[in-house]
Amino acid sequence: IFLSLILLSGCTDYLDRQPLDQISSGTFWKSKADFEMALTAIYGQNTAGASWDNPPGGIWAYHLPNWDNLTDNSYGQHDYFGSKSIVSGEITPTSGGYVSDVYRVSYAGIARINIFLNQLANYNGSDLSDTEKKNFEAQIKFFRSFYYFQLYCAYGEVPLVTEPLTVENQAQPKVTADKIYAQVISDVDFAINNLSTASFYSSTGRVVKTTAQALKARVLIYQAYGNNGTPDLTLLGQVKSLCQEIMPKYELSAVFENVFQDKGQAGNKEIIFSVNYLAPDNVPAYGTDLIYGDWIVVSPLQSFVDSFECTDGLPWGVSPLTDTANPFTNRDPRLNKTVFVNNPDWGGGNVHFPTNGRPTGYGLKKFLCPENVPYGYSTLSQQDAVVFRLAEILLMYAEAQNEIAGPDTTVYQVITDIRARVGMPAYPAGLSKEQMRERIRHERRIELAFEGLRYFDLKRWHIAGTVLPNVTDGKLAYKWEDKFYHWPLPEQEIDKSHGTLIQNSDYN
Repeated sequence: IFLSLILLSGCTDYLDRQPLDQISSGTFWKSKADFEMALTAIYGQNTAGASWDNPPGGIWAYHLPNWDNLTDNSYGQHDYFGSKSIVSGEITPTSGGYVSDVYRVSYAGIARINIFLNQLANYNGSDLSDTEKKNFEAQIKFFRSFYYFQLYCAYGEVPLVTEPLTVENQAQPKVTADKIYAQVISDVDFAINNLSTASFYSSTGRVVKTTAQALKARVLIYQAYGNNGTPDLTLLGQVKSLCQEIMPKYELSAVFENVFQDKGQAGNKEIIFSVNYLAPDNVPAYGTDLIYGDWIVVSPLQSFVDSFECTDGLPWGVSPLTDTANPFTNRDPRLNKTVFVNNPDWGGGNVHFPTNGRPTGYGLKKFLCPENVPYGYSTLSQQDAVVFRLAEILLMYAEAQNEIAGPDTTVYQVITDIRARVGMPAYPAGLSKEQMRERIRHERRIELAFEGLRYFDLKRWHIAGTVLPNVTDGKLAYKWEDKFYHWPLPEQEIDKSHGTLIQNSDYN
């Protein structure tokens, strides 16, 4: 025993050593390079998507099109993220998919962000200037604002956590929704005031001031419709001002599909923020081309296809250009750039034949790259996931200004610019505010299809209860209850809190 004690005492220094094969908290946060590495990792969380059942921040990146499976735009035959249950109104505290993933993924990101901010505040190294520290803080707070906005939209009342948690305080109560909203605005305002004023297309993938302004505009236009769909003109005035600051700094891409295909994205002056990928090491799990072009994870509905106008600007079926034998003829060119029939055909014999069926007869073409045919497991899909772009800003400006002042010349002009890009005619003169409102909402559905916005548009306008139950071609019965404007908190999170976290009242 005596000899053993001597031997153990001699091993004390050895046993206290940090592991040499991995980074530990004791050896990290010691230099500017460490903070840059951690910052890159937080950006990287948004690119990740290890699997459909365990999706890190990729649910707001290359998974964005799947959100439209919750709407009148498309059907999700594989039920990824629980889309079928949500559409069918089977939303409970024990639901998986989006109902639990938004909570889990958001707080995983917020936890990393809070640790980063805590370490940054306590760092005194001379290799990181005050200006650089503020810029790092601004980038990180942009992401925290983004995550809390997703939580706000999904659940309303959730825990507000802005510091690293410990074992003692890990069970956090929820706060009122207005406090979450206030945190979203506080973080995004800090980002706006401290981020680089350079354009995103010259920023090597880092968020910039205009990125944060775009996020704030999206937050405010969501908030502006309150609990009943009646617009708050003061908030819409702020949306208008933000859009006016952003618009002169970006340009619509001359070619619509260049925004979404790898070959047209580098330096694209329409993109205000995208989640960046680079083959062969940093590509989406499975690949964008594989999941949308081969698995047919998203199947556009016939009613969505029918919503595209003819080239004369008149509705399909009303226009004299309607050709029922050739339904893609004489149509808004965005139809053929967004949807494929049966097989993605890029012309010249470059055709992909999907291994999965097309339950609606249609597949999603918008985010596919023609050079990657045939789509399969070996395809290195490195097209970036576009999260903010100028077309959305123009449409937010048009919506806000129309509600404030009616369809003035500026409203007509931004819509004309969007439609002219694909050769579609301008809107007819003399539209009323109400007529222009419906036109703008239709334009958002067409222009921004499968960019993860339609579900939230239906919610913020408070028309989900009108639109969704009337979908008759969705391959399953749509059901909507007003309590779905906020989802239940995941039951497993409530159980882990031992009663500290209280369920949303509609789901008790």
